Amino acid sequence: MKIGFVSLGCSKNQLDTEVMLHELLAAGYEITPDETEADVVIINTCAFIESAKKEAIDNILDIAWLKKHRSLKGIVVTGCLSERYREEIFGELPEVDALLGVGSIHNIKEAVENVLARVKNKKLEKYASFEDKNTVKLGGDRVLTTPEYYSYLKISEGCDNCCTYCAIPSIRGRFRSRPMEELVAEAKQLEALGVQELNIIAQDVTRYGKDLYGDYKLAELLRRITEETAIPWIRLLYCYPDKMTDELIAEIRDNPRIVKYIDLPLQHIADPVLRRMNRHGDGKTVRGVVKKLRDEIKGLTLRTTFIVGFPGETEEDFAELSAFIEEAKFDRMGVFTYSAEEGTPAAKMQDQIDEQLKQDRMDLLMKQQMRISAELNEKKVGSTVRVLVEDFDPVSEAHFGRSAADAPDIDGKVYFKAPRRIAPGSMIDVKVREVLDYDLYGRAVMPKE
Repeated sequence: MKIGFVSLGCSKNQLDTEVMLHELLAAGYEITPDETEADVVIINTCAFIESAKKEAIDNILDIAWLKKHRSLKGIVVTGCLSERYREEIFGELPEVDALLGVGSIHNIKEAVENVLARVKNKKLEKYASFEDKNTVKLGGDRVLTTPEYYSYLKISEGCDNCCTYCAIPSIRGRFRSRPMEELVAEAKQLEALGVQELNIIAQDVTRYGKDLYGDYKLAELLRRITEETAIPWIRLLYCYPDKMTDELIAEIRDNPRIVKYIDLPLQHIADPVLRRMNRHGDGKTVRGVVKKLRDEIKGLTLRTTFIVGFPGETEEDFAELSAFIEEAKFDRMGVFTYSAEEGTPAAKMQDQIDEQLKQDRMDLLMKQQMRISAELNEKKVGSTVRVLVEDFDPVSEAHFGRSAADAPDIDGKVYFKAPRRIAPGSMIDVKVREVLDYDLYGRAVMPKE
């Protein structure tokens, strides 16, 4: 029997997909990248914001077409959508044959077996499993879906920050760290598979260890990974400003294998908005953390995200945010319009903002950031950057990859010419000659042979 997979949403969701892939392969199923030839398709969904829910439902309906017109026998829906709407999905989407909550990914074999059994016995009830997401064992053996030279390491699950706009705590549960020994062992396994770049992820990586060890332990985890592996690039994603301890900052600064890149989702700068968001720390704290990081860590690339159009955001609040962006000159920045998510405190707040105004504010900030990014990139012309090679583009006849300043999937690329083909996963120096929007262009600096 052939199993197809559709994995939606963030890299944290992608790791759940990798665990399910391993369990099905171990059970003897064949995995196919072509849904049209699959017997069962598993759709691992996101439901963080309205657009993610729509994407998930659209994918379910697209795959459902294969049940009528191809040999597809069943659809299994997993992930955040199934967790959040467990009571509604079978009724609203009868095409779905089985549901797994976020705590039930290890039951994927049973779900598939049930779907196949129902083909022969229509009287069997549809399968649904929603184990306690707060007690389920985290992690597990994986089949990498990333290129072999980079991967992700999810160090915790859930979130306790309880921002008023966010549904993640209700979907993913409370914050739970994975044991340090287990994470170091997994990092060693990834190194053995050829991983050159390890991206540390969680809903909040800076909180790591607080629940297990009574204190923040991310700095210690980073030391252990660098001591016990030789992975050249270790990257931190999803840090929170209020938990950037002196020990962690020093570890990033002094450890040569931790890339000088921090993803610090700030969401806003105006105190009235931060209070309504229930963010930890005020505008002064945020400014202080940004300054300290820049002062302490030479050559730091700082990425952030902001939300515009939060309930009650005034013109003055928005102007303060725009001024802060101009002042901070973030190397990388994303902007999202506020999405009123059912079940969150912010959805019930007064002074909800018009959708068009949200969009206008987002467009203004993104235009502002495009100019800032272009100015920052222009300063790199003439410099030499280390690049992790990803592939060769035959149309432009150029290789491309990412520098330490570019995280997978979310940041720009470095395109470069070379006198010969460079294998994906190689590290090579590139002299930057020009820029175009968020990308750099240059020529490889070939080692003397």
